[in-house]
Amino acid sequence: MSAPRREIVGLIPAAGRATRIAPLPCSKELYPIGFRLADDGQSVRPKPVGQYLLEHFRGGGAERALIIVRKGKWDIPEYFGDGSALGLSLGYLIMNLPHGAPYTLDQAYPFVRDATVLFGFPDILFEPDDAFPRLVARLDATGADVVLGLFPTDQPHLADPVVFDDQGRIRDILVKPPQSDLRFTWVVAAWAPSFTQFLHEYLARLEAEAARDPDARRRELYMSHVLVAAISAGLRVEGLHLPGAHFLDIGVPHNLVRALRHQLAAIESPPL
Repeated sequence: MSAPRREIVGLIPAAGRATRIAPLPCSKELYPIGFRLADDGQSVRPKPVGQYLLEHFRGGGAERALIIVRKGKWDIPEYFGDGSALGLSLGYLIMNLPHGAPYTLDQAYPFVRDATVLFGFPDILFEPDDAFPRLVARLDATGADVVLGLFPTDQPHLADPVVFDDQGRIRDILVKPPQSDLRFTWVVAAWAPSFTQFLHEYLARLEAEAARDPDARRRELYMSHVLVAAISAGLRVEGLHLPGAHFLDIGVPHNLVRALRHQLAAIESPPL
């Protein structure tokens, strides 16, 4: 008799300050990029960038998602509410330690420790639409701890390019290198409870070290730092090339302009 399939839960870190495109009149995750149909099915309404990721979660099999915010970003739960309009059950958590996305995500540890986690950044638009189903299928088929969705990039200095072998095993990840010949980065991920546990214990060790040396300078921790540590610890981190994959980080000013121009062109030239 096969074991029951783990619940799939989406995780969104939404505690940042969007300093690269500040000031904004709202949380970055709610910045309107494109349009959606209103409840009447005919008129249109602005579509916030964070909604795209929530829709991807739903398409990946998640029935609920957790959004971790910092104090003051109350417009996010005010807008998305309980998630019923998106076909999801949404919950909200408050960031504790302000040292980077891994700490933000670890706030969800008690609620996702036994789940398959879908992870993405709420200010990154990406395709294909079936990215998460493909990642989950690879995770289930291989028994990997983490599967990263790999996307081509011509801006490795703004991304975290990856080193992988012929079998797709991730060997290293560079965090926003000044220069690099690598042309693939990771944008989304699916991971098993083993990585959720590793993340929780890894951050606990870092906090214990910081407590022993309170004068030590803290660096902002990125998810790629934790993934590299997981690889060094022997966890299996795989990469999956997604057909037709492309992404746009609207947290970068010129990419925000590109996204708005693209959506405007789509409105002015609707399909016949």
